[in-house]
Amino acid sequence: MRTVFVLFDSLNRGALEPYGSQSIQTPNMTRLAERAVTFDQHFVGSLPCMPARRDLHTGRLNFMHRSWGPLEPFDNSFPKLMSKAGIYTHLITDHMHYFEDGGNGYAQAFDSWEFVRGQENDPWHAIVEPRLAKLRSQFDPAHYDLPETGPATREAMSRWQWKKLRHAVNRQAIRAERDYPTVQCFERAIEFLARNRGADDWFLQLEAFDPHEPFMAPDRFKAMYPTDWQGGILDWPQYARAGGDTAQRAEIRSNYAALVTMCDDQLGRLMDTFDILDLWKDTCLIVTTDHGYLLAEHEWWGKNRMPYYSEISHIPLMVCHPDMAERAGARCTALTQTPDLMPSLLDLHGIAAPEECLGNSIWPMLRQADPDRTVLFGQFGGPLGLTDGRHLMFRYPRNVACEGLNEYTLSPQHMSSAFTIDELQGIALVPPFNFTKSVQTLRIPARRDGIRPPGLADEFDCGVRTEIFDLVQDPGQSHPVNDPALEARLLAAMMVHLHDNDAPAELHAFYGFDASPARTTVNADRPEPVARHAR
Repeated sequence: MRTVFVLFDSLNRGALEPYGSQSIQTPNMTRLAERAVTFDQHFVGSLPCMPARRDLHTGRLNFMHRSWGPLEPFDNSFPKLMSKAGIYTHLITDHMHYFEDGGNGYAQAFDSWEFVRGQENDPWHAIVEPRLAKLRSQFDPAHYDLPETGPATREAMSRWQWKKLRHAVNRQAIRAERDYPTVQCFERAIEFLARNRGADDWFLQLEAFDPHEPFMAPDRFKAMYPTDWQGGILDWPQYARAGGDTAQRAEIRSNYAALVTMCDDQLGRLMDTFDILDLWKDTCLIVTTDHGYLLAEHEWWGKNRMPYYSEISHIPLMVCHPDMAERAGARCTALTQTPDLMPSLLDLHGIAAPEECLGNSIWPMLRQADPDRTVLFGQFGGPLGLTDGRHLMFRYPRNVACEGLNEYTLSPQHMSSAFTIDELQGIALVPPFNFTKSVQTLRIPARRDGIRPPGLADEFDCGVRTEIFDLVQDPGQSHPVNDPALEARLLAAMMVHLHDNDAPAELHAFYGFDASPARTTVNADRPEPVARHAR
């Protein structure tokens, strides 16, 4: 069996034609949907970027125990499990967060990997004395608060100024379409497929950071979505309440649309290669994302700080399996989420999921869905999200400042820095959890000033009460449902998830839960992996 797993970042479900988009052109997503099974009820797990990837590697939620961070020494990782079983694994990515403090271990889990430089604030293009005045004239100050004078060093300016300046500098080296990191990633994937067309038993993860902000796309895609904007480059909103006038909002959305269409164009190149090399008959192609992004819906830009509305939490998943040609163009209504992908990928290659995995393989769900299933999702210290496929519930903590929470880890790193000395002052060694393989962990009090999402030492800006939305009757999530019986049922399901994930005791109090149900064994009857498919 051979697998190509395409992971985009911040790819909105509603931006794709197979999911109903009429404003953004994605003909190759439509082309894929005609061959694939399209999942209509696929949701996130841990948020945002790196926590989602830890879910993907381990097959279980991690946001209840720590914030954004590396793979832990006790974590199972599906590429390592594949490698042990004789499946060659390769990663091609431009996701620069893998190479920061909090991204350690993910790329290294693969047998080989390639890193394309230049995305977002990747510290790549080296200009000691950038022309700051010229850059300030090119980029709109609403999104790019660039320094007026040097030195242009990390420690000489604020964190956000540094990020924005790094991107502005990188952008000077991206001139032709072939220079764009996403284009380079897909080019390398095409080369991998041609080079290994005669081999069997391999897994390729093709991971593009786009369409994550900044929303930078070649001119030919931008021309497809014209606006009346006359200002500077406006493509990187702060995660905050939506501001800006109509022209600004239109420009930001236009830039996102252009970038989505560029991603679609590159997917088309990959599918052309499947056609040329006749890969459809023996190679599985999977396309998904980690989370969505608000483009002023609900009067918010971005993610992390606000509730996990469906625009963020309800994500695309399309699967084209060579043994399911008769299901081409079908839709699957089974409720799935990111942690389910790990056992599904292992299942494809005939590998049993480890006992610590709580995700469920998607392949049996194609035959029979569980009508009673619910899935939990969230972000460390933020509201809990839960869905049964129709209803979306948010349970807010009593205090969004993380007071009373702890981080449990053996790798004390935040996104781009180690935990501070002040954070480590309260460190303690505590007993194992049910997924740490009898290994004790460090317990580190989650300080309010910790450099973690939502805004890197910022706070959540959510509601303060439980809210339920009916995604069928109210897809825009504007009118919370008042149904005590439904609320009780969903809260009970939420508590079961906390116990199945061996959530720390203080988490129950943090979310206002007073009682704890007995732990269930939701995966006790997990089926054996399917037989390995011969090429």
